[in-house]
Amino acid sequence: MNFYGFIYKIDEFCSYDNPWKIRKEEETSEKYGVYPDKRNVEQLIKNSIINLDKPPGPTSHEVAFWVKKMFNVNKVGHGGTLEPKVTGVLPIGLENATKVMSYTTNAGKEYVCVMQVHCDVDEKTLAEVVKKFEGEIYQRPPVRSSVKRRLRIRRVKAIDLMEVKGRLALLRIESEPGTYMRKICHDAGILLGCGAHMRELRRTRSGIFTEKGLVTLQEVSEALYLWRNCKDESELKRILLPMEFALCGMPKIIVDDMAVNAIAYGAQVMAPGVVAYQKFNKGDLVGVITLKGEGVAIGVAEVSSEELENMEKGEVTRLKRVLIPRDVYPKAWK
Repeated sequence: MNFYGFIYKIDEFCSYDNPWKIRKEEETSEKYGVYPDKRNVEQLIKNSIINLDKPPGPTSHEVAFWVKKMFNVNKVGHGGTLEPKVTGVLPIGLENATKVMSYTTNAGKEYVCVMQVHCDVDEKTLAEVVKKFEGEIYQRPPVRSSVKRRLRIRRVKAIDLMEVKGRLALLRIESEPGTYMRKICHDAGILLGCGAHMRELRRTRSGIFTEKGLVTLQEVSEALYLWRNCKDESELKRILLPMEFALCGMPKIIVDDMAVNAIAYGAQVMAPGVVAYQKFNKGDLVGVITLKGEGVAIGVAEVSSEELENMEKGEVTRLKRVLIPRDVYPKAWK
């Protein structure tokens, strides 16, 4: 059984390798739904993510508000707050795509940071000090933060000293959400015994979204102008990424056409409706998609993929978020 090509593109977006297991042969009807990569511009605007390069100056909320006004939509959501001076990857979901943004927000982040040390220090000592911040660290948010200043544990997956020039050090940091780079620089200065501060910061990854394919606010504005005034939609289609790409990196289940609307109304994913699936464990977050590749829901696996292989009935996932609107597909009940 060959799936529609877009289904493979979802996993190619973030180089996620998890083979598909076919459960039953099934076809999709052209009468219902739409292939994500064949959506027209109006449909894309309601179901897309923009991988935006945030400029220095405005807050993340201000940038999201500008995008909302530019597209004249009711809802936008962004994938993780950046301070005004910080630049880089800021995924912004439009309309229905706001439903998947929280899963982008909760994914890992990666930054490049310029730290200024307040004294002369050799590169070896500096490298040894910054390496101490790998793993679990304790952090209290800075005074100028939007959250309660309580002590919390954060995990830094990797921190590397990339370059040193005088008292300036270039760091690459990979961490979980909610980790304050400014605090890492400050605490590194304490360990060095002379102080340090963060001079510049850029986010290079937010979940599956990287600097590859980043677009600026100016590019978004120009793409909208070309579409509205010149009937040229090519640039806008390049910028608007189908929201299904946000499901890259999590195992997925494909359901048949008759199961889709039941899920849209809140029914759980049941074994008889599953067409194919990737490997997953009980308790994993699982993306549910149609045979066309449309996002249907995100759920928590009630069983493992090994158990699903022999299931004839019963719940496969417990829904956390329904993505597809109701009545896009036919009702399978009376």
